[in-house]
Amino acid sequence: MSRYLRPVMIFAVMMLAPYTALSSSLVGKSGSLYTDIKAHAVGDILTVRIYEDAQASNVSQTNVKKEGKFDLKGGPGVGPLDFIPLFGAAGENTNEFKGSGTNTRRGNLKASMTVSVIAVKANGDLAIEGNRVIRINNDDETLTLSGIIRPTDINADNTVNSYSIADAQISYTGKGPGATGARPGIIIRFLNWLF
Repeated sequence: MSRYLRPVMIFAVMMLAPYTALSSSLVGKSGSLYTDIKAHAVGDILTVRIYEDAQASNVSQTNVKKEGKFDLKGGPGVGPLDFIPLFGAAGENTNEFKGSGTNTRRGNLKASMTVSVIAVKANGDLAIEGNRVIRINNDDETLTLSGIIRPTDINADNTVNSYSIADAQISYTGKGPGATGARPGIIIRFLNWLF
């Protein structure tokens, strides 16, 4: 080996050693510098893109009609009963019912929030959970999410869509003067409950 080649190789190894250590610390368990960094262990975080658009409609209609008719006629009596006058009876009964009902519900929620991995299941699926509280003019808007995701559903930018979450529990609630002002008063609520 040339006496000039040995110092060049030692210098090259010394220059590459910090980058090798840095790449192993960045990659984690993925094992490659070219692999995307995705959540895979307890404590890792990822972003959930919430796109929920649910709607349901139900229409029912019932028509019932029932009719009954009764008619009885008689003539003059015969024999010793010929003095009994003519008699007759008639009856008619009609019952009709028409009913219809329509029920329509729609809900729409779009948001993004970051959640944490709280458990790794035996099959490798990740249990996630997180909440976000936003305060605007003394109103607290709370977005809470939990569920289970597959690592293969995590996108390259460490995000997952809400429709890929199994056993998803998503709630969006408000608390404060704005939410209280939108509720009907106690008398109206009592009358609605009564009637």
